Amino acid sequence: MAFEGLSEKLNNVFKKLKSRGKLTESDVKDAMREVRLALLEADVSYKVVKDFVAKVTERAVGEDVLSSLTPAQQVIKIVNEELCSLMGNQNARINLSSKPPTVIMMCGLQGSGKTTHAAKLAKLLKKEGHRPLLAACDIYRPAAINQLQVVGEKAGVKVFEMGQISPVIIAKQALRHAKDYGHDILIIDTAGRLHIDTQLMQELKDIKEITEPDEIMLVVDAMTGQDAVNVAKAFDEAVGITSVLMSKLDSDTRGGAALSVLAVTGKPIKYVGMGEKLDDFEQFHPERMASRILGMGDVLTLIEKAENVMSQKDAEKLTKKFKENKFDMDDLLDQMRQIRKLGSMKSIISMLPGVGDKIRDEDIDESQLGRVEAIITSMTKAERAKPSIINPSRKRRIAAGSGTKVEDVNRLLKQFEQMQLVMKKFTGKGGKMNLRKARKQLAGMNFDKMTGKGGGNLPQI
Repeated sequence: MAFEGLSEKLNNVFKKLKSRGKLTESDVKDAMREVRLALLEADVSYKVVKDFVAKVTERAVGEDVLSSLTPAQQVIKIVNEELCSLMGNQNARINLSSKPPTVIMMCGLQGSGKTTHAAKLAKLLKKEGHRPLLAACDIYRPAAINQLQVVGEKAGVKVFEMGQISPVIIAKQALRHAKDYGHDILIIDTAGRLHIDTQLMQELKDIKEITEPDEIMLVVDAMTGQDAVNVAKAFDEAVGITSVLMSKLDSDTRGGAALSVLAVTGKPIKYVGMGEKLDDFEQFHPERMASRILGMGDVLTLIEKAENVMSQKDAEKLTKKFKENKFDMDDLLDQMRQIRKLGSMKSIISMLPGVGDKIRDEDIDESQLGRVEAIITSMTKAERAKPSIINPSRKRRIAAGSGTKVEDVNRLLKQFEQMQLVMKKFTGKGGKMNLRKARKQLAGMNFDKMTGKGGGNLPQI
């Protein structure tokens, strides 16, 4: 995940401030020097870093902060607010036209993920109730049209293409098609280049002139660091971009581009790509990103992801099973598969406040959920419905079928049994939740660590 290095360094700075209790102006300035170095190492623009540190320092050395009971917390609050300001404060939305269709022109260099992210954006807009249409205007890159058709089909969005004729003609006909067939959004996938050139820019200008786009969205690769900011600046000067879509923000990149784009170009980041799947895509929220950078987690995004993979009806059904103590191994398997849809364990843990910054990469074994799934699927239907019937011979069969050990099967069964005990504590007379009893029960339980360490390589349920 981007910003890991920056997040770790900033948290170390804040720990030092907290350990000192009352702060002096010298303490704050020393801390800001470390913050400046951390931002520069994260590949944030030098001018942006200079202005950012100056603003934070000016606010942090004020009398109200230094004389407060929790000065370190006040400094962190100021850093958080300035990070939000740096990335835009408000959640920028798509410029929807009052007279459909809204035209979104996607542009960017080759390899930035433009075609895939055009489909990701279309899928997200479709979920929001729109009827998007994708237009294949990249006629130069081999198989670009086919690629858009493939990802468009996966996204459940129609693709308009006319082969390898003039992109300007394709864009014009796509706009007419969108109007005729009731598509309220047209997303134009334009050609990318290995570098910015006159021919590319002229083609984009011609498409812009013929379609009059409401949004010119530049796709930039977060892994290119400050080059991404330079590319954004060049495209803006040439065709006048309105927003940025940052791809590969899940990669092991320093992430400085995300903190520099708005300050350098004046154009907000509206969406970010967080993985290879079409669902690994989200609207950019400055305040949530600032929270992640400062190790405060991002619970709201995690909740939104959970809502996308589980309907209200499914949630109510699961709650009813818990209340009636009918939660079985099949339900556990289903919940584990739902968790997988949320993303990797690393990405989920990074969104939990106070947890993400304490878990190291080597502590997370992504294969653990797969092992538990293998154990459950090696059980018969009767065994999954009623685990208490699993005797030693059945355990040996399940272990052999799942490629695990009998001890692993025992551990899973024990954890499931403990889990059922907790669920009983949640329901009292009339099916009402008894949270006090449940909390005491949970506090006394000794679950294996979710990371798989110290627990025979099985995750906590």
